[in-house]
Amino acid sequence: MEDKYKKLILGIVFDAIGMLSFSIPFLGEFSDVVWAPAAGFLMTKMYKGSLGRIGGVFAFVEEFFPFSDFIPTFTLAWIYSYLIKKES
Repeated sequence: MEDKYKKLILGIVFDAIGMLSFSIPFLGEFSDVVWAPAAGFLMTKMYKGSLGRIGGVFAFVEEFFPFSDFIPTFTLAWIYSYLIKKES
C-alpha cells in the first residue's frame, strides 16, 4: 500500500479517536486533555515541513477546546497534501 493511502487510513482513525469524546458526555471532553497533545505530535510526524507544524498546532487547538472535535483535521491535512497540493 502506498504511503499516501496509509496516511489517509491513519488520518481517518486519528479523526475517529478525536471524535470519540462525543460519545461520553462531560467525561469525554476531559479525554481531550490527553488526546490534544498526542494529536498535535502525530500530525507533525505524519506531515513534514510547514504543513506538519501548522497542522500540529491546529490539531492540538481543535482537540483541546470543547465541542470542536467534529473537525476532521487529519483528513483535511491529507486532502490538502495529496489532492490540492498534489504531492505524490
